[in-house]
Amino acid sequence: MKKNILVFKHMSSQNPGIFRDFAESMNILFHEVDLHAGEQIPKLKDYDGLWVMGGSMNVWEEDKYPWLIDEKIAISQAVKDFKMPFLGICLGHQLLAEALGGKAERTDNHEVGLFEITPTKEGQNHPLLKGFDASDRWVNVHLVEVTQAPQGSKILASSNQCINHIMQVSENAYSCQFHPEVCSHTFEGWMCIPGIPEALEDLLGAKGLSDFESEVENNLTANKKASLTLFKNWCDLVFH
Repeated sequence: MKKNILVFKHMSSQNPGIFRDFAESMNILFHEVDLHAGEQIPKLKDYDGLWVMGGSMNVWEEDKYPWLIDEKIAISQAVKDFKMPFLGICLGHQLLAEALGGKAERTDNHEVGLFEITPTKEGQNHPLLKGFDASDRWVNVHLVEVTQAPQGSKILASSNQCINHIMQVSENAYSCQFHPEVCSHTFEGWMCIPGIPEALEDLLGAKGLSDFESEVENNLTANKKASLTLFKNWCDLVFH
């Protein structure tokens, strides 16, 4: 029987990416809803899981993006009330933390580029990280990080600059700060987001931005392998 996963998007370029290919091969359907485009949140009970993707907005910008209020409520309901299988990525990671009583804040230790993510003591033998290779380099674009995890949650992996890179907040709810969904069109999509090319060039410089694009492209094969491992592990954990 097919599993039907609801996906909250915050812009068209922030989508399941490479996971679309994995899902199709594993009898899983993604139903994608773009909240920033004004699409409504459907009934959570009609779905077998919830994914929350990235975006250029911040978790606290509810005045500018009022749909964030209902999204946080929906995330809390999905995880706490319905015990739904959950995966948050980047902004979705931060929203999960905020929705369940944690906190995400702007950091001086921003990560833009490819970074090694290392399992913590709690993550070393965790089934989500089965086959996880600490030498893999994951794509990051974030100026905000989870500074306070929700009560009772576990931090499963960190980088040298960000303590909370992979988090478990309940039996079926997980999230990551990095971008495992990266595929061949992801970077191009990011460059179409208003203000993002200029912001990244300010951080990295023109050459640095070009180098970042090359790094992402050169890492696609390794990222696909690592992301497939992560996806299979997540499915094994939540759809047992």
